[in-house]
Amino acid sequence: MKEQTMPEESRYTDATATVDDLKRLVDRFQKERNWAKYHTPKNLASSVAIEAAELMEHFQWLTPEESYEVKNDPDKKEAIADEIADVASYLLNLCLKLDVDLASEFARKMKKNAIKYPIPAREEAE
Repeated sequence: MKEQTMPEESRYTDATATVDDLKRLVDRFQKERNWAKYHTPKNLASSVAIEAAELMEHFQWLTPEESYEVKNDPDKKEAIADEIADVASYLLNLCLKLDVDLASEFARKMKKNAIKYPIPAREEAE
């Protein structure tokens, strides 16, 4: 069996990893397993939805207050983080397959959102 090449977990943090770093990680993972034939845009988009539903399941029937409390339970937090990572993995892989620059498209979409949903005017104090 071929030795698996996975990164040192502590090397990747939100503060230090780039989107490109994460894309390369996802790409290497799927290439090492010869999964490219299964990772079509259609299948990846479906997988995003499936994993998002699995993420939602952790919050089903919780009150809004209870949903914040999951972060205080290490097991629940880990399970939720796993699902978030699965969603991100499929999204990053989809970006690779469709040549989407996630950072620039995210910024572009946020600009569109700012126009669509302007900051409400504050009422002056009487």
